[in-house]
Amino acid sequence: MAINMADKNKPPHDRGHILWDASEGPSRILISSFDRWSSAILADDSIDMPFMGVESEIEAKIIAKESGIIAGCAMVEHVIQIWAGNLQISWSCGDGRSISGGDEIAQIRGDKTALLSMERPILNILGQLSGIATEAKKWSSKAPGQIACTRKTIWGLLDKWAVHLGGGLTHRLNKKDALMMKENDLATIYPDIEGNGARIAKFLSDVEISGYGAFLEIEVRSEKEAIMAAFAWSEKRMKEACDPIVIMLDNFNPERCKSVADELVEMGLRSHVILEASGGILLENIEDWRECGLDVLSTSTINRGTSPLDLTMLVSE
Repeated sequence: MAINMADKNKPPHDRGHILWDASEGPSRILISSFDRWSSAILADDSIDMPFMGVESEIEAKIIAKESGIIAGCAMVEHVIQIWAGNLQISWSCGDGRSISGGDEIAQIRGDKTALLSMERPILNILGQLSGIATEAKKWSSKAPGQIACTRKTIWGLLDKWAVHLGGGLTHRLNKKDALMMKENDLATIYPDIEGNGARIAKFLSDVEISGYGAFLEIEVRSEKEAIMAAFAWSEKRMKEACDPIVIMLDNFNPERCKSVADELVEMGLRSHVILEASGGILLENIEDWRECGLDVLSTSTINRGTSPLDLTMLVSE
Protein backbone atom coordinates (compact mmCIF):
# COMPACT_ATOMS: atom_id res chain seq x y z
CA MET A 1 0.00 0.00 0.00
CA ALA A 2 1.26 3.48 -0.80
CA ILE A 3 0.73 7.07 0.25
CA ASN A 4 1.85 10.42 -1.14
CA MET A 5 1.18 13.16 1.39
CA ALA A 6 0.80 16.87 0.75
CA ASP A 7 2.87 19.75 2.07
CA LYS A 8 2.18 20.18 5.77
CA ASN A 9 2.77 23.94 5.98
CA LYS A 10 -1.02 24.01 6.07
CA PRO A 11 -3.30 21.32 7.47
CA PRO A 12 -3.55 18.56 4.87
CA HIS A 13 -7.33 18.96 5.16
CA ASP A 14 -7.08 22.27 3.26
CA ARG A 15 -8.14 21.04 -0.20
CA GLY A 16 -10.30 23.95 -1.34
CA HIS A 17 -7.71 25.20 -3.83
CA ILE A 18 -8.41 22.12 -5.93
CA LEU A 19 -12.01 23.27 -6.34
CA TRP A 20 -11.73 27.03 -6.48
CA ASP A 21 -9.28 29.84 -7.09
CA ALA A 22 -10.32 33.38 -6.21
CA SER A 23 -8.82 34.77 -9.43
CA GLU A 24 -9.44 31.85 -11.80
CA GLY A 25 -12.80 30.67 -10.47
CA PRO A 26 -14.04 27.06 -10.44
CA SER A 27 -11.77 24.21 -11.47
CA ARG A 28 -12.80 21.54 -13.95
CA ILE A 29 -13.51 19.21 -11.04
CA LEU A 30 -15.98 21.70 -9.58
CA ILE A 31 -17.53 22.50 -12.95
CA SER A 32 -18.20 18.78 -13.44
CA SER A 33 -20.01 18.84 -10.11
CA PHE A 34 -22.00 21.88 -11.28
CA ASP A 35 -23.13 19.87 -14.31
CA ARG A 36 -24.15 16.77 -12.33
CA TRP A 37 -26.12 18.59 -9.65
CA SER A 38 -27.72 21.21 -11.89
CA SER A 39 -29.06 18.52 -14.25
CA ALA A 40 -30.74 16.79 -11.30
CA ILE A 41 -32.05 20.02 -9.75
CA LEU A 42 -33.54 21.25 -13.02
CA ALA A 43 -34.95 17.85 -14.01
CA ASP A 44 -36.78 17.66 -10.69
CA ASP A 45 -38.35 21.01 -11.58
CA SER A 46 -39.49 19.67 -15.00
CA ILE A 47 -36.74 21.46 -16.93
CA ASP A 48 -35.23 18.84 -19.23
CA MET A 49 -33.99 20.91 -22.15
CA PRO A 50 -32.40 24.36 -22.61
CA PHE A 51 -34.61 27.39 -23.15
CA MET A 52 -34.35 28.74 -26.69
CA GLY A 53 -35.42 32.01 -28.27
CA VAL A 54 -36.86 35.14 -26.72
CA GLU A 55 -40.59 35.92 -26.56
CA SER A 56 -40.83 38.94 -24.28
CA GLU A 57 -38.13 40.26 -21.96
CA ILE A 58 -38.38 41.03 -18.28
CA GLU A 59 -35.87 42.08 -15.64
CA ALA A 60 -35.53 40.93 -12.03
CA LYS A 61 -33.28 41.47 -9.03
CA ILE A 62 -32.04 38.95 -6.47
CA ILE A 63 -32.19 40.50 -3.00
CA ALA A 64 -30.77 39.22 0.28
CA LYS A 65 -33.29 39.17 3.13
CA GLU A 66 -30.62 38.49 5.78
CA SER A 67 -26.89 38.84 6.33
CA GLY A 68 -24.41 36.12 5.45
CA ILE A 69 -21.78 34.89 3.00
CA ILE A 70 -22.87 34.55 -0.61
CA ALA A 71 -21.97 31.29 -2.38
CA GLY A 72 -23.10 29.64 -5.60
CA CYS A 73 -22.73 32.57 -8.03
CA ALA A 74 -20.32 30.66 -10.27
CA MET A 75 -22.70 27.70 -10.40
CA VAL A 76 -25.69 29.90 -11.26
CA GLU A 77 -23.66 31.54 -14.03
CA HIS A 78 -22.74 28.11 -15.39
CA VAL A 79 -26.35 26.89 -15.22
CA ILE A 80 -27.62 29.96 -17.07
CA GLN A 81 -24.94 29.60 -19.74
CA ILE A 82 -25.89 25.97 -20.43
CA TRP A 83 -29.63 25.97 -19.80
CA ALA A 84 -30.85 29.54 -20.40
CA GLY A 85 -28.46 31.35 -22.71
CA ASN A 86 -31.17 33.90 -23.42
CA LEU A 87 -30.71 35.29 -19.90
CA GLN A 88 -28.02 37.75 -18.86
CA ILE A 89 -26.98 38.04 -15.22
CA SER A 90 -24.98 40.83 -13.66
CA TRP A 91 -23.60 40.34 -10.14
CA SER A 92 -23.31 43.07 -7.52
CA CYS A 93 -21.17 40.78 -5.33
CA GLY A 94 -19.35 37.51 -5.84
CA ASP A 95 -18.71 34.17 -4.20
CA GLY A 96 -17.31 34.40 -0.68
CA ARG A 97 -18.38 38.02 -0.13
CA SER A 98 -20.22 39.21 2.97
CA ILE A 99 -23.71 40.57 2.37
CA SER A 100 -26.33 42.28 4.52
CA GLY A 101 -30.10 42.08 4.52
CA GLY A 102 -31.49 44.27 1.76
CA ASP A 103 -28.39 44.05 -0.44
CA GLU A 104 -28.88 43.49 -4.15
CA ILE A 105 -27.05 40.34 -5.20
CA ALA A 106 -27.67 40.35 -8.95
CA GLN A 107 -29.79 41.59 -11.82
CA ILE A 108 -31.16 39.16 -14.40
CA ARG A 109 -32.66 40.13 -17.74
CA GLY A 110 -34.06 38.08 -20.60
CA ASP A 111 -36.86 35.83 -21.83
CA LYS A 112 -39.83 35.88 -19.47
CA THR A 113 -40.54 32.14 -19.63
CA ALA A 114 -36.93 31.20 -19.00
CA LEU A 115 -36.46 33.65 -16.14
CA LEU A 116 -39.63 32.65 -14.30
CA SER A 117 -38.87 28.95 -14.81
CA MET A 118 -35.31 29.35 -13.54
CA GLU A 119 -36.26 31.52 -10.58
CA ARG A 120 -36.67 28.76 -8.00
CA PRO A 121 -33.65 26.61 -9.05
CA ILE A 122 -31.43 29.71 -8.98
CA LEU A 123 -32.66 30.73 -5.53
CA ASN A 124 -32.37 27.17 -4.24
CA ILE A 125 -28.74 26.92 -5.37
CA LEU A 126 -27.76 30.30 -3.96
CA GLY A 127 -29.75 29.86 -0.76
CA GLN A 128 -28.46 26.39 0.06
CA LEU A 129 -24.79 27.08 -0.66
CA SER A 130 -24.86 30.52 0.96
CA GLY A 131 -26.39 28.99 4.08
CA ILE A 132 -23.47 26.55 4.31
CA ALA A 133 -20.88 29.28 3.67
CA THR A 134 -22.50 31.46 6.33
CA GLU A 135 -22.44 28.65 8.89
CA ALA A 136 -18.84 27.80 8.01
CA LYS A 137 -17.89 31.44 8.58
CA LYS A 138 -19.36 31.33 12.11
CA TRP A 139 -17.25 28.28 12.94
CA SER A 140 -14.05 29.37 11.21
CA SER A 141 -14.20 32.79 12.87
CA LYS A 142 -14.05 31.12 16.27
CA ALA A 143 -11.44 28.50 15.31
CA PRO A 144 -9.46 29.80 12.31
CA GLY A 145 -7.63 27.15 10.33
CA GLN A 146 -9.03 24.30 12.43
CA ILE A 147 -12.62 23.65 11.30
CA ALA A 148 -13.08 20.99 8.62
CA CYS A 149 -16.19 19.45 7.13
CA THR A 150 -16.51 15.71 6.46
CA ARG A 151 -17.76 13.47 3.66
CA LYS A 152 -21.20 13.58 5.26
CA THR A 153 -22.64 15.95 2.66
CA ILE A 154 -25.92 16.74 0.94
CA TRP A 155 -24.55 18.11 -2.34
CA GLY A 156 -21.11 16.49 -2.35
CA LEU A 157 -18.34 18.75 -3.64
CA LEU A 158 -20.72 21.71 -3.72
CA ASP A 159 -21.02 21.52 0.07
CA LYS A 160 -17.23 21.43 0.36
CA TRP A 161 -16.87 24.41 -1.98
CA ALA A 162 -19.33 26.40 0.15
CA VAL A 163 -17.44 25.46 3.33
CA HIS A 164 -14.22 26.65 1.66
CA LEU A 165 -15.84 29.97 0.72
CA GLY A 166 -16.87 30.37 4.35
CA GLY A 167 -13.29 29.90 5.55
CA GLY A 168 -13.48 26.23 6.57
CA LEU A 169 -11.32 23.28 5.53
CA THR A 170 -12.74 20.81 3.02
CA HIS A 171 -11.04 17.68 4.44
CA ARG A 172 -10.61 15.04 1.70
CA LEU A 173 -12.73 15.81 -1.35
CA ASN A 174 -13.70 12.21 -1.99
CA LYS A 175 -12.73 8.73 -0.87
CA LYS A 176 -9.74 8.60 -3.24
CA ASP A 177 -8.42 12.09 -2.49
CA ALA A 178 -6.74 10.91 0.71
CA LEU A 179 -6.68 7.61 2.56
CA MET A 180 -8.63 7.31 5.79
CA MET A 181 -8.41 3.96 7.53
CA LYS A 182 -11.31 3.18 9.83
CA GLU A 183 -12.07 0.24 12.06
CA ASN A 184 -14.08 -1.52 9.34
CA ASP A 185 -11.27 -1.07 6.81
CA LEU A 186 -8.70 -2.61 9.15
CA ALA A 187 -10.98 -5.49 10.09
CA THR A 188 -11.42 -6.27 6.39
CA ILE A 189 -7.68 -6.11 5.62
CA TYR A 190 -6.57 -8.07 8.69
CA PRO A 191 -9.39 -10.48 9.60
CA ASP A 192 -6.93 -12.87 11.25
CA ILE A 193 -5.47 -10.25 13.60
CA GLU A 194 -7.39 -9.74 16.83
CA GLY A 195 -7.87 -6.22 18.18
CA ASN A 196 -8.02 -2.86 16.41
CA GLY A 197 -4.80 -1.64 18.05
CA ALA A 198 -2.80 -4.57 16.68
CA ARG A 199 -4.34 -4.02 13.25
CA ILE A 200 -3.37 -0.32 13.35
CA ALA A 201 0.24 -1.19 14.22
CA LYS A 202 0.40 -3.80 11.45
CA PHE A 203 -1.08 -1.46 8.84
CA LEU A 204 1.26 1.41 9.67
CA SER A 205 4.22 -0.95 9.53
CA ASP A 206 3.16 -2.29 6.11
CA VAL A 207 2.03 0.91 4.35
CA GLU A 208 4.28 2.22 1.57
CA ILE A 209 5.07 5.91 1.20
CA SER A 210 3.86 6.82 -2.29
CA GLY A 211 0.62 6.96 -4.21
CA TYR A 212 -2.24 7.33 -1.71
CA GLY A 213 -3.16 10.96 -2.19
CA ALA A 214 -2.99 14.06 -0.02
CA PHE A 215 -2.54 12.46 3.40
CA LEU A 216 -2.95 9.31 5.47
CA GLU A 217 -5.45 9.34 8.31
CA ILE A 218 -6.22 6.63 10.83
CA GLU A 219 -9.23 6.52 13.12
CA VAL A 220 -8.73 5.52 16.75
CA ARG A 221 -11.30 4.88 19.46
CA SER A 222 -9.14 4.80 22.58
CA GLU A 223 -6.14 6.53 24.12
CA LYS A 224 -4.16 3.30 23.81
CA GLU A 225 -4.83 3.07 20.07
CA ALA A 226 -3.76 6.70 19.59
CA ILE A 227 -0.46 6.09 21.39
CA MET A 228 0.14 2.86 19.44
CA ALA A 229 -0.49 4.64 16.14
CA ALA A 230 1.82 7.55 17.01
CA PHE A 231 4.59 5.22 18.19
CA ALA A 232 4.34 2.97 15.12
CA TRP A 233 4.49 6.00 12.81
CA SER A 234 7.43 7.54 14.66
CA GLU A 235 9.37 4.32 14.12
CA LYS A 236 8.49 4.37 10.43
CA ARG A 237 9.67 7.99 10.13
CA MET A 238 13.05 7.02 11.57
CA LYS A 239 13.53 4.64 8.65
CA GLU A 240 11.73 6.50 5.83
CA ALA A 241 11.16 10.13 4.89
CA CYS A 242 7.46 10.57 5.45
CA ASP A 243 5.16 13.30 6.72
CA PRO A 244 3.19 13.20 9.97
CA ILE A 245 0.14 10.97 10.03
CA VAL A 246 -3.32 12.28 10.88
CA ILE A 247 -4.77 10.54 13.94
CA MET A 248 -8.50 11.04 14.21
CA LEU A 249 -9.79 10.79 17.78
CA ASP A 250 -13.30 9.49 17.20
CA ASN A 251 -15.95 10.59 19.71
CA PHE A 252 -13.43 11.73 22.34
CA ASN A 253 -14.51 14.63 24.55
CA PRO A 254 -12.18 17.64 25.01
CA GLU A 255 -10.72 16.23 28.24
CA ARG A 256 -9.76 12.92 26.61
CA CYS A 257 -8.31 14.77 23.62
CA LYS A 258 -6.15 16.92 25.90
CA SER A 259 -4.97 13.84 27.76
CA VAL A 260 -3.85 12.20 24.50
CA ALA A 261 -2.16 15.38 23.24
CA ASP A 262 -0.31 15.87 26.54
CA GLU A 263 0.83 12.26 26.66
CA LEU A 264 2.14 12.42 23.10
CA VAL A 265 4.14 15.52 24.04
CA GLU A 266 5.58 13.78 27.11
CA MET A 267 6.56 10.75 25.04
CA GLY A 268 8.19 12.88 22.33
CA LEU A 269 5.69 11.68 19.72
CA ARG A 270 3.62 14.83 19.09
CA SER A 271 5.72 16.03 16.13
CA HIS A 272 4.97 12.79 14.27
CA VAL A 273 1.20 13.31 14.17
CA ILE A 274 -1.57 15.74 13.27
CA LEU A 275 -4.39 15.36 15.78
CA GLU A 276 -7.98 15.59 14.59
CA ALA A 277 -11.14 15.20 16.65
CA SER A 278 -14.57 14.33 15.31
CA GLY A 279 -17.90 13.70 17.00
CA GLY A 280 -19.86 15.80 19.48
CA ILE A 281 -18.26 19.10 18.48
CA LEU A 282 -20.67 22.01 18.93
CA LEU A 283 -20.33 25.70 18.13
CA GLU A 284 -21.33 26.67 21.66
CA ASN A 285 -18.45 24.72 23.23
CA ILE A 286 -15.85 25.32 20.52
CA GLU A 287 -13.51 27.07 22.98
CA ASP A 288 -13.21 23.86 25.01
CA TRP A 289 -12.05 22.05 21.89
CA ARG A 290 -9.64 24.78 20.80
CA GLU A 291 -7.81 24.59 24.10
CA CYS A 292 -7.20 20.84 24.20
CA GLY A 293 -4.14 20.65 21.94
CA LEU A 294 -5.71 19.57 18.64
CA ASP A 295 -4.85 20.60 15.09
CA VAL A 296 -8.17 19.98 13.32
CA LEU A 297 -11.81 19.75 14.39
CA SER A 298 -14.01 17.97 11.83
CA THR A 299 -17.78 18.11 11.88
CA SER A 300 -20.71 17.70 9.49
CA THR A 301 -22.70 20.31 11.43
CA ILE A 302 -21.31 23.14 9.32
CA ASN A 303 -22.84 21.78 6.12
CA ARG A 304 -25.64 19.36 7.07
CA GLY A 305 -28.89 20.64 8.46
CA THR A 306 -27.93 24.30 8.04
CA SER A 307 -30.64 26.80 7.18
CA PRO A 308 -30.51 28.21 3.63
CA LEU A 309 -29.80 31.92 3.40
CA ASP A 310 -33.05 33.78 2.80
CA LEU A 311 -33.03 35.32 -0.68
CA THR A 312 -35.76 36.56 -2.96
CA MET A 313 -36.15 37.45 -6.64
CA LEU A 314 -38.31 40.44 -7.54
CA VAL A 315 -39.41 41.28 -11.09
CA SER A 316 -38.89 44.95 -11.92
CA GLU A 317 -42.11 46.85 -12.58
